[in-house]
Amino acid sequence: MKNGFTMRQTLRGIQLFVAAYEELSFTLAANRENATQSGVSQHVGDLEETLGIKLFIRKLGTVKPTPAGSVYYAACIDILNSYEKATLAIKPYQEGRQGEIKVGLTPVMTRAVLAPAYARFIKENPNVTISIIDSYFGDLTDLVRTGELTFAIVPSAMGTKGLRTSLFGKSPEMLISGPNSSLKHGKFVRLSDVGPLNLAIPGLTNARRRMIESYLTSNGVVVRKFAEFDTALGSLDLISQGEWSAFLPLMMLKASDFEDRTYTINLIDEPGLNLEMFLIEPARKMLDETAIAFVKFLKIEFDQSAKLIKYINPKSRKK
Repeated sequence: MKNGFTMRQTLRGIQLFVAAYEELSFTLAANRENATQSGVSQHVGDLEETLGIKLFIRKLGTVKPTPAGSVYYAACIDILNSYEKATLAIKPYQEGRQGEIKVGLTPVMTRAVLAPAYARFIKENPNVTISIIDSYFGDLTDLVRTGELTFAIVPSAMGTKGLRTSLFGKSPEMLISGPNSSLKHGKFVRLSDVGPLNLAIPGLTNARRRMIESYLTSNGVVVRKFAEFDTALGSLDLISQGEWSAFLPLMMLKASDFEDRTYTINLIDEPGLNLEMFLIEPARKMLDETAIAFVKFLKIEFDQSAKLIKYINPKSRKK
């Protein structure tokens, strides 16, 4: 290969050689490949010089392949075919956005909201790489502040030094109990009227713990005993065993949770309890187009969860 030749120039030379071989004319090859006759001749000449062998016999404006030219032609066809396959292979990835984002979500966001949002986003933007970290408020806040995460969605706006915070959305907390609970599935419930609860609650460092404790104290909710379960999925598993209840936001539930009756699900009434979720990002940076788009996909799925309220009987609301 001549010094200074690029792979692109070499590929172009092969394309022009193949055209000349098939047309048996530099002029016809030039017309076919939108090139000039002199350009085709130059590229073929460069190939011959690089390879150290004649590919064509030139005579009276026509060209005739040498035996080496015929062998080289067959090899070049394979090269061009492979190049075409490689080009077609990446074509789906040329659609949509590009880039890499690292996202932090708390467990209440990952059970029902994340998967459909991720699947739809990647289908439209196949060349974006998304890394998801499932953790809690304190850890995610630190990771966003240091720039290790592009953004996070967390259930608290506290400790915002070095961060830009905005409200992502609100989701009502539900009382989730076992399938044999004395409560009526899909109805409003006033917790001050409910007998003593065996309640699974988040750990002390969980942002939702303070909210739940404040609600219990302010509304005279009687709790027989607590189980400190700092795992949302673990709480659901405990609840399904029968004797325990927990507060979990509506956005964490799926339609099948209401339909299959694995749990007894009640919307808390008078007063209700809502979980606010916040988008946090480094104050020193702005989210790029790709990150903003993924936030929108998450928000669509988050908002979709509100439709699960259709499973709650509005007539059961206490006046």
